Amino acid sequence: MKWFVEGDIRDCFGSIDHSILLGILAAKVKDNRFVRLMKRFLECGYMEDWKYNSTLSGCPQGGILSPLLSNLYMDKFDQFMEKHILPVYNYGGRRTENKTYKALSNQIKKHMRHQDWKIVKELNKQRQSMPSKDAFDPAFRRLYYIRYADDWLLGVSGPMQDAIKVKEQIRTFLVSELKLTLSEEKTLITHAKTEKARFLGYDIHVLHQDTKHDKRGQRSINGVIGFRVPDEKMKDKARQYKKSGKPTHRKERTVNSDFDIIAQYQSEFRGFAQYYLLAYNAHQLHGLKRTMELSLARTLANKFKTTVNKIFKMYKTTRETDGQSYKVLQTEVKREEKKPLVAYFGGFKLGYKKDAVIVDALPTGKVFSIKSQLIDRLMNDTCELCGSSGNIEMHHVKKLKDLESNGRKEKPEWMKRMMAMRRKTLAVCLECHTKIHSGKYDGKRFINANVG
Repeated sequence: MKWFVEGDIRDCFGSIDHSILLGILAAKVKDNRFVRLMKRFLECGYMEDWKYNSTLSGCPQGGILSPLLSNLYMDKFDQFMEKHILPVYNYGGRRTENKTYKALSNQIKKHMRHQDWKIVKELNKQRQSMPSKDAFDPAFRRLYYIRYADDWLLGVSGPMQDAIKVKEQIRTFLVSELKLTLSEEKTLITHAKTEKARFLGYDIHVLHQDTKHDKRGQRSINGVIGFRVPDEKMKDKARQYKKSGKPTHRKERTVNSDFDIIAQYQSEFRGFAQYYLLAYNAHQLHGLKRTMELSLARTLANKFKTTVNKIFKMYKTTRETDGQSYKVLQTEVKREEKKPLVAYFGGFKLGYKKDAVIVDALPTGKVFSIKSQLIDRLMNDTCELCGSSGNIEMHHVKKLKDLESNGRKEKPEWMKRMMAMRRKTLAVCLECHTKIHSGKYDGKRFINANVG
């Protein structure tokens, strides 16, 4: 690849034209009752702050059919790319040989016959600095296309003019046929070897290293597509567990049991790390792991009023996974006539894995104990802030991101806890609930009770 075209459609799902979408459905499903039902579904509107808002375009946000309908809509874009764009920019069997490279190869063979090894070494060094094929062969072009939801990526093997032309053809099609607009800020043309394209959280670029050889002595990675974990992604993740640049405890989690604390840290790290195991620099995740491990140890130390060293002595053990031993922080919850629930932090290899897949479930146990369920938290009849019993109510927020984007410099403890536990509900007593709504919650210290 020579160029990447990073594509992004501005407000794709909110800009879907109802008449076009219904036309797509009507062409496939010959049932007017079905089409009328879908029309009502699309135009039903929504309530926000007890005010009705009509839906003039787009799919209902949060609707269970919205992802499917959006994909049906974007299928017209896929068909356009496959039938009208890809065939035009894909031709030629193989690139022609680089004449200079071939001439050097012939000279090397000649001097090898005469055993002029010093000259052979010098000529071979020259040959290794150039491609074996003609990188600018006008009879060879390639164009690759991939889409996920409203994000898409093109790989162009050809001049930059091809990338610009394809981008303009796509822009024209989206406006005329689907009434969608490309985002100028996010639709970029990136040089594949000297820059990196961003797609689904990965940095993607073409690898080039003349000194990297395989067993045959040939250059092995030149021209290969490489996936990389963006540095800012790792820094942003680590920042959640730091204060003043150093790993710190998460005070809002000390109210939970050691099992829940360890399991949540493992869930957060495993989800992030597994997603990026396709990256060639996945080994750099060890730095994030160490940061989270220290934060976990300090959270447990804060909960039990002890030192970090004692926490490591208490919880550190060795765990066997896939025939390899890993040092982990582990705890167990024993159960009568059942296997104990096990929670641990770490326990899997961090490094490039070509066939990596995401494992959704933890090997044993749950991420949180049963008390994390809404009914059980109410039945527990204990305030999750002050620890008082009786007269328990549920405090709700619409979206967790509203808490994160809240303008307060120092967020109150109830807000910190909901953000940390990724919950939109909090079981609180009437007194705490009233103070939260009036903005007068005084930020009482959490009690060390095993409350979900």
